[in-house]
Amino acid sequence: MKETTQDRAFGIFVGLTLTVITIIVMYPLVYVLSASFSNPAAILRGELWLWPVEPTFEAYQSVMNNSDIWLGYRNTIIYTVLGTLFNLVLSVLVAYPLSRRDFHGRHVLTLFLVITMFFNGGMIPTYLLIRDLDMLNTIWAVIIPGAVSVYNVIVIRTFFQSIPEEMRESAQLDGCNNIQYLTKILLPLSKPVLAVMVLFYGVSQWNAFFDALIYLTDRGLYPLQLFLREMLIQDQMSEMIGISDATLERHMMRVEGIKYAVVIVASLPMLILYPFLQRFFVKGVMIGSIKG
Repeated sequence: MKETTQDRAFGIFVGLTLTVITIIVMYPLVYVLSASFSNPAAILRGELWLWPVEPTFEAYQSVMNNSDIWLGYRNTIIYTVLGTLFNLVLSVLVAYPLSRRDFHGRHVLTLFLVITMFFNGGMIPTYLLIRDLDMLNTIWAVIIPGAVSVYNVIVIRTFFQSIPEEMRESAQLDGCNNIQYLTKILLPLSKPVLAVMVLFYGVSQWNAFFDALIYLTDRGLYPLQLFLREMLIQDQMSEMIGISDATLERHMMRVEGIKYAVVIVASLPMLILYPFLQRFFVKGVMIGSIKG
């Protein structure tokens, strides 16, 4: 089919729009990366625009020598791995029965789940519950409160429903029970949506800090994000306390470089993980969200 002038104009418009959006999205990432390699004094003077100014590795050396950063890194990895595994297992166990057409009451249970997307008990009742369960200052206080995302459960359930019912009936005729059908047939066919869920839950767990801020007082359990938050707060507080200008300037330059380096170090695992799961992303979300 011959391309018309309107089609070419529309293609150019779409290309320009996507280029502008890409620049808007990429610029902050490039800026932070460049700032992590730049002289902190140049950053404070506003000389950094895109490329590193007076390149230096001092910020990364400070990060490598900071025991709190490595402690937070270790804790965040633990929370992310255990939390994502916990999230995925529970979500699959909830989504599977809700996807079965022969499961009576599944619509009522789905309604109860959906209600929790709009209403919750609030922060204080949740804190009291965590306290009464004796989970304060434990890793479970970070993992359990957000163990299941109703949105993700609905996506997984819809994906399960897209698999022909005849496949389950054939498996049952061959003597396959529900657990065997789920683990040996359904889950292997659901790799796209499971990969997307790993990405969703993993990024959420990696970036989470609010539950840790509320439920943890032991610094030995702090995730990386809390240590990064401390650095930013200390940077702001140092401007308000009565210290000499020279000391303040040295402190601000040190923290200015370190905080950009920590942002890069904290984001690196997710940036590495995404390309491996990206090929499943569109397929898993689209099938899990549309088919039913």
